[in-house]
Order: sequence, then structure tokens, then C-alpha cells
Amino acid sequence: MDSFWNRISAIASTYATDTIFILGKGPSANQVPPEVFDGALTIGINDAERIHPVAITLFHGEWVARALRATGPRSELYVTSTDYQPEGAQVARVPHVALGQESGDLMMQRLLSGPMVLEDVLFISALKLALEVARLRGRPQKVYLVGFDFSAEAGSAQVAGPSFDASDMAQRRLLIGMQENFFLNALYMLRGSEVDVAHVGHRSFSRLTPEELVAEYAPLPATARAEPKVAVVAEITTNHFGDRARLERMVRAARAAGADWVKVQKRDPDTFYSAEQLAAPYKSPFGSTFGDYRRQLELSGEDFEFLDALCRRIGLRWFASVLDAPSYQFIRQFKPALIKLPSTISEFTDYLSAVARDTDCGVVLSTGMTDKAYEEWILATFAAVPQLYLMHANSAYPTPAQDCNIGVVRHYARLAAQHPHLIPAYSSHDAGWFGSSLAVAAGARMVEKHVKLGNTDWAHFDAVALDLTTGDFRDYVAKIREAELVLGSEEKTVAPSEHHKYRPAGGQ
Repeated sequence: MDSFWNRISAIASTYATDTIFILGKGPSANQVPPEVFDGALTIGINDAERIHPVAITLFHGEWVARALRATGPRSELYVTSTDYQPEGAQVARVPHVALGQESGDLMMQRLLSGPMVLEDVLFISALKLALEVARLRGRPQKVYLVGFDFSAEAGSAQVAGPSFDASDMAQRRLLIGMQENFFLNALYMLRGSEVDVAHVGHRSFSRLTPEELVAEYAPLPATARAEPKVAVVAEITTNHFGDRARLERMVRAARAAGADWVKVQKRDPDTFYSAEQLAAPYKSPFGSTFGDYRRQLELSGEDFEFLDALCRRIGLRWFASVLDAPSYQFIRQFKPALIKLPSTISEFTDYLSAVARDTDCGVVLSTGMTDKAYEEWILATFAAVPQLYLMHANSAYPTPAQDCNIGVVRHYARLAAQHPHLIPAYSSHDAGWFGSSLAVAAGARMVEKHVKLGNTDWAHFDAVALDLTTGDFRDYVAKIREAELVLGSEEKTVAPSEHHKYRPAGGQ
């Protein structure tokens, strides 16, 4: 069981807030938009992941396994007593303990201090998981139960695909009524514990309504959330260290923080570096040479297939920087919507020209360490690509404030009027969010920020990478969304919030 809790601890560390959501399938869950869950550890009951991707799913019913097989997995970890084995996700086998006539007291005892099992009343197991996460983190956690309406007649939230719960209405009424009593019992048992549990709904014991939860955690109006104008990219680079589990944690953390895309890198070390560079001494856990280190950082074809499937499951998009011709040919097999050509290779004009002639997807191109002449060459060379995200960048890490030169983004926005396929963008190597927010105001429609997952004593991280184990990247995304909201549109109208204090005499 220690390995189980180690796995839970690793997943929990990916989420930066001290907030945990337990998601059920009551129809009130439809009233809570995905933004509410951003940055928080989310635990799903049965097939609630089909409402919103969750980190951990708990279930013991075979009908859930059938439902998940029909629609595909969306969780990182499945805690189940069944033989369910999804491709590309972790599974922890935990025994199911049926609820007997006199076993309610034992269930509450297990909630506080007993072993991890799957109770018939599954939200009790989810509450135990939240309690143990609080203990692992060493600080109190706020726990919200969303989608637990305790009403059989209300039905279920809207989910993708079929539902296989075959319980008849009489049985559902009995089970749900019993569960409400157990929930009240659990609230009593958890008073003064490491978790502060709040029911979201319209019951007498509800702490807040779905509308109040949305107002607290997703205060932007629905119209501002519906269609983000600016794509936010979490730039993972090679900070996954070639470790698929670490990559998954970073991708899920970026998704939880509100990113639209994640980006990784692909290069062929054996052709990109010289033999002398590869043979040079370099100390890392992967060997004693620089070549050992660089080869370990590269993702394999299977890793990219995993990344692609993961992003599809959780509603995120990905693309890669391709630094050389072998990497470009390699990445084409995945039919990416975008590829990135970074500032690092701005002098590799033969390779860049070959990509421009060949590619049928959008290109994101950074312009660090280049000047006006390079801009003109890029506009001519990439005139035929479907989209050209021209990404202003300064290649210093960190970029001094006086060298950010956000006005270049405004220049790119003006160029877009002459080149309809051009989309202004900004790669942030400056500290924090301020430069990126100014870039949004200047016209950027994509911003990119480097991210990492904690620190190691051997790896080199650039000074501007935001740590996904803290709230820094989530705050960055929030500032970009705020900048979008404040920017508004260029159409001058009378806003609903304004009114005339004074009117001309005669009411004219």
C-alpha cells in the first residue's frame, strides 16, 4: 500500500492549489464549467470523467468498466477492483468492500484511519483519498463535492457516450437516500480534520450553490470564457527528461492550469551535434558524456504516440520544435496541426527553406537573435504555409525588461493586415506574466511560456521556466485571460455597465 500512496502523492504534487474536487454525475455538474477545476486535483466517481477529465477515477462496478471501454480513458489513475486495464493509463487494484447491515460504522472508521478500499458508497473512498492527500501535503485542503444531488429523479449529468448503469428507479432511490445519510455522517466525522468539506448544490447542508462556486473559481463571464482569442502554450522543452511518467504529469498539470497547447522538442543528437560534442564529459544520471545526456532527453515514436493519445483524452493540443531534417521527417508521421522552428536554428536557412516548401501544416517561428532582414526573408520564404505564427522572442534567459521590445508584436499585428496567413505571437523569456500581457494588448494571438516540474540537483533549467508544482503557471494563464478580457474589441459600444448620470434639460 506504500507504493499506492506514493503514486497518489506524485499525482497530487502536479496540482498547485490546496483545492480538491470530487466529481459525481448529478445534473448540477452541468452547471460547472471546466475552468472551475483548473489547477486542482480532481477525483471522479464511476464514469464522471466523461463530464470532465479527472486525475483519479474510483469505481468497482463492471458497468463502469464497460462505459470507459466504450469511450476511452481520460484519467491518469484508475483505482478499481475490476480487471479494467486501459491503454496509456495507470491502474491500482484496491479491494471492494460491500456495505452490509451493520458495516456503516466500519466504513466511517476506515474513512478516518483504516486501509484504502473501495466502499459501496464511493464518495466515502474519495473523501478518504482527499484526507490522505492533505496528510501527504502536510496542510489543510478544501474539498468540494460537485454533482452529488442525492435525487434519483433528477437524472444524470450529460456525458459522452452510453451509460451502463442498469439500476431501476426504486433501487436508485434507496441507494441515493442512503448515501445522503452517509454523507451527513461523513461531514460530522471529518469536523476538525485536515479537510474542509463543502457540498455544492441546493440541499439544506450545501455550503454553496453551483452558481456561487463558478463565481468564486471562474469569475469571468461565460462569453469571455467561450472562445479564448489567445492560445497559451506550455513549453515543456526537454524538461520531461525522456521519462514518460514525468511527461504525463507535466501535460496534465499544464492542462489543469488552463493551457491550450503543450510543446516539446525533437532533435537528432547524432546529426545535430558534432562527434566531439557528444563525446565530451557531462555528468548526469544517464551517463558520463554529453551524448548520453542528450539522447536520453529525446522522446521515441512510442512516446509521441502516448503524448498524442493523452492530449486527445484530456482535451489538449500539442506540437513540437523540430530542430533538424531527420526530426522534421520523424514528426510528420503524427500529422501535427503545427510545427515549431525555434530561434536556435535561425541561421539554418537551407533547412528552414526545405520545411517551408514541404509542410502542409501551420508553422510557429521564433525570431530571437534576428533582425529586419530575417523578417523579410521569412515572409517571402513562408508565404505559402497555411498559418505562420510569427513569434517575437528575445533569446536571453531571462530577458531584461529593456530588451523585451513588445512593440515588435504590434508590428507583426500590422503585418498581418498585409499577410492574412500571419498570426502575431510572443515567446516569453522574461520573468513573470507582465510582458506577455502587454504582448496580448499589442496583438499577440499566441503566447508561450517555459515550464518545469520541480527542481533537480543536476538538471539545467532556464531562469524563466515556471514550476508546475506551484501555482505560478496557473497564475500566468489567469493573467493572460484577464488581459484578453480587459482588451475587449476595437468596436466602440455602450457597455451594459455604464449609464448617464446627467441628462440635458427636458430629457433630450
